[in-house]
Amino acid sequence: MKVNLHHKQTQAQYSPATEILFGGAAGPGKSHLLRVAAIEWALDIPHLQIYLFRRTFPDLWKNHMEGPSGFPSLLAEFMEKGLCKINYSKNYIEFKNGSKIMLCHLQYEKDLYNYQGAEIHVLLMDELTQFSEEMYRYLRGRVRMIGVKVPEEHTGKFPRIISGSNPGGLGHSWVKRTFIDDKLPMSCYRQSKKEGGMLRQFIPARMDDNPDLMRDDPNYGDRLEGLGNKDLVRAYKEGDWDIVAGGIIDDLWNRDKHILPALIDVPSSWTIDRSFDWGSSKPFSVGWWAETDGTPAVFADGKERHFPRGTLIRLHEWYGWNGEPNTGCKMLSVEIARGILKKEEMMRLKGRVKAGPADSSIYDDVDGKSIAGEMSLAGVRWEKANKKAGSRVQGWELLRQRLTASLPDRPEDPGLYVTELCTHFIRTMPVLPRDKKKPDDVDSDAEDHIADEVRYRCLHERKYLVEQTLYGM
Repeated sequence: MKVNLHHKQTQAQYSPATEILFGGAAGPGKSHLLRVAAIEWALDIPHLQIYLFRRTFPDLWKNHMEGPSGFPSLLAEFMEKGLCKINYSKNYIEFKNGSKIMLCHLQYEKDLYNYQGAEIHVLLMDELTQFSEEMYRYLRGRVRMIGVKVPEEHTGKFPRIISGSNPGGLGHSWVKRTFIDDKLPMSCYRQSKKEGGMLRQFIPARMDDNPDLMRDDPNYGDRLEGLGNKDLVRAYKEGDWDIVAGGIIDDLWNRDKHILPALIDVPSSWTIDRSFDWGSSKPFSVGWWAETDGTPAVFADGKERHFPRGTLIRLHEWYGWNGEPNTGCKMLSVEIARGILKKEEMMRLKGRVKAGPADSSIYDDVDGKSIAGEMSLAGVRWEKANKKAGSRVQGWELLRQRLTASLPDRPEDPGLYVTELCTHFIRTMPVLPRDKKKPDDVDSDAEDHIADEVRYRCLHERKYLVEQTLYGM
């Protein structure tokens, strides 16, 4: 097939990965890639069954069947030669060699069962964030290939899934968690059986990766600015997945500013403590914090950095989940305490970590015992977090103040940073939604366990902020 793809599109089509997310920003040619790949593979591999999904039928038709790069235009030459034909009544494209491209939509969860017996050799998902995680997992479970002879140049690449998507939409969080978080772009990761066992890859692409768009419509980026919502503009132009329009910190979060390399040796004059949010059936969260005193520190990249006195740096974390979002690992409090001490020894912080704030519910007495008491007996002590009336809103505001203070290249006020080791903070915090009924608070149904523990620390021992306020330091 003589259709040229651009560099990033070509990387996706010929990647060794078998479960790919392509795109991120608007305009890199996601839908075009899916069409061209489908046609080329259908021509190359006899009896290949390709399923292309869009959430609704109108979107499916407009995006893939109309215009100069829709299927009818791309296939005109092949149809004239009798190599394929489009069945408009049943929404599929049939090739002379027995391959088919099924044009599918999946508006409702109940429609999944229409594909219960399908054998999908190639699954193409257009605008993946418009689909629920349940939809994707179910369709991925239909991806299998029996009795199809694959040419040598395609060996090991089928069955195969390619999805294209922008950030945002109902599926934003699960797509980000599945393909973006804790992973390096372009790297391939073999998944566990629980995750489908495929070779997964995220290929980021932006509008400037599409030279045709830049040539034919150079003002497209300006129209994206006209979206009005600066978070959506950032998502669509930059492919920024750390957004959730209207979230508690998404308007402030900046990976380049707020994430630091690991800090191997914490200056001896800095204070180190930890914060804790209890969970059993839900995740627990432990965060280790350094509070600076103005002394510079050298980070893992070899650079020396200076911070205003009172700045908080999240050094490490321990998130007690079972690998499923918002689901705990049901560890006993004594096991958690022992794990904390072991981790502090491994981090070379033994004897330096002070008691920090913890969820006050751990002090609840049940038959003469409490979680705090059991952990104390094991050698880990806490202080009660501030949970007074209004403390939630106050805590989020203090967090926002600190993140704001961290944005300038030469900050003057104490800010808040996290090291690259704090992967669950980076996964959950930037997409933490506000409560729709109480917009100054976080939606408590979200995965907010790290957020609560961070809020406890922001409210804890604000002596430097008080000194600055009282004495103009």
